[in-house]
Amino acid sequence: MSLELEFCRDEYSDYIIYRELAKRESNPEFKKILEAFAEHEKGHYEFWRELAGGCSGADWLKVNLVMVSRRLLGLTFTLKLLERHESRTIEAYKSYLERLEGEHRRRLEEIINDELTHEKTWLNNLAEREGLVRYLGFIALGLADAIVEITGVHTGFLGATATTLVAGVAGLIVGLSAAIAMAGAAYLQAKHGGVEKSLNPVVSALVTGVSYIVAVVSLAIPYFLTKSMLLAFSLSLILAIALIFSFAFYGAVVNDREFRREALENVIILFATAIAAFLFGTFLGEVTGIRGLAH
Repeated sequence: MSLELEFCRDEYSDYIIYRELAKRESNPEFKKILEAFAEHEKGHYEFWRELAGGCSGADWLKVNLVMVSRRLLGLTFTLKLLERHESRTIEAYKSYLERLEGEHRRRLEEIINDELTHEKTWLNNLAEREGLVRYLGFIALGLADAIVEITGVHTGFLGATATTLVAGVAGLIVGLSAAIAMAGAAYLQAKHGGVEKSLNPVVSALVTGVSYIVAVVSLAIPYFLTKSMLLAFSLSLILAIALIFSFAFYGAVVNDREFRREALENVIILFATAIAAFLFGTFLGEVTGIRGLAH
């Protein structure tokens, strides 16, 4: 397949994606932005179709995956993920620019400018208005604190007792109490202007609390499925790392940050907490004799 045909089919797929997203969008302001995106991509597609001598057919697997992402992960994340692909495309366009002269070169320069300026500006405007993204900080607060704290609780019990049920119940009790405390702190922070003033304090508290509880329950489940403390802890730790990686990737895409550094920092904090909790739990288990009683 020639580069011209490849670029043409890629732009046509993007045009279909934005058109379908616009059709499904209920927010009038977001719908307008998506329709503008679709028109831009249509113009890009027509340019490459002229150079390629014609092309047709969208990548419907890509289109359908984007629709699923929009429903599950929000509009901003979906569009910014598409933008990451666009960044690679822009570099390819810049390389191809050397082959063109005259009007074709001028039009491709306009396309590159569209990708670099207009669409990025619209995306940032959209990100500032989408509810899920506006409360992203509170979701991160709930998840990150819960993952570290509850993993610490479970690790402490790994050193203190051999009973998985005790560790699982303890994690749930500590987690529920901490979720209420974190939700209260988030409410006060939003109410007194510690974050963006337009954020609803009640929603901020709910988002924080629910995120915390989701993480707590997820990490506690393995302790109710097996009597092997080591297996339960291993599964819970894998879930914790998966949650860290998933949210770090989501946040990195939405906020245009580097994924690997953010994920690595969180994993280091998690393991440092786990080691400290295990050593302290082992010490308490030996001193109090709890470990010998828990079978």
